[in-house]
Amino acid sequence: MVHRAVLVRESVDLLVTKPDGVYVDATVGAGGHAGEILKRLGAGGRLLGIDRDSDILEQARERLAGDARVVLHHGSFEDLETAMRILGVRRVDGILADLGVSSLQLDRAERGFSFAKDAPLDMRMDPGEGITAADYLAEVSEKELERVLKEYGEERFARRIARRILEARRRQPIETTAALAGIVSRAVPRGAGRIHPATRTFQALRIAVNGELDRLDALLHRAPAALAPGGRLAILSYHSLEDRRVKRAFVEAERLGALRRLTKKPLTPSEDEVRDNPRSRSAKLRVAEKTEASS
Repeated sequence: MVHRAVLVRESVDLLVTKPDGVYVDATVGAGGHAGEILKRLGAGGRLLGIDRDSDILEQARERLAGDARVVLHHGSFEDLETAMRILGVRRVDGILADLGVSSLQLDRAERGFSFAKDAPLDMRMDPGEGITAADYLAEVSEKELERVLKEYGEERFARRIARRILEARRRQPIETTAALAGIVSRAVPRGAGRIHPATRTFQALRIAVNGELDRLDALLHRAPAALAPGGRLAILSYHSLEDRRVKRAFVEAERLGALRRLTKKPLTPSEDEVRDNPRSRSAKLRVAEKTEASS
């Protein structure tokens, strides 16, 4: 499946205010948002694209190849300072972060993000960094796993699932997506919800393995200082854990006079976009602007 960027027009409309400005696509992926940003930039504009996934970054390189305004960097979005040194700038005019998992990752079974097809239980955003979900499950304590499932997956059967996972791993390692999905399905009472029983568990493990919320907190903390006065920070989130963090950070930054919220309520995809791209349905876009006073 080809990845389709979400809320492209809405996010770029709010993000790009200077045709000759410097912008960061902190989760460039295959270049969907980046391509639209470049359409709004003139010859003097520049774009820094960052992504943890080296495979997907190569697709962005192919899509954006030949555009001298673009610099691509393999790394994580929370380390803005390192990436910005590549461009030789201290401040930028806009930062975009799309926190969703790319369809290019979900649909490649070997990455282990989805239980739709049986595959090794990996889940790493950067295949060359950190431990796999299988390694994580081999070592985590029952108490910690219950916490992760409850906090990151908002899973009401967290205790039952954690207990069953540890019982299963005593018999043999849990190394595939199908094995994990089966254990969770057997732990959750039938008819307990409309979504697949393993959905929240897979979400929680992916967040834990990749340190997603810690990285988001780091981005929210560092981004205001990286923006020039009038510069904008646009963040697309896909579940309540992320959106609550973004909202709290924006409200607090506004209270301190560092940012001004441009979206008091998040923007969401239209009915047409959801129909054309069902994976967009949970997206929420929040945008804030750096104030002159905080420069």
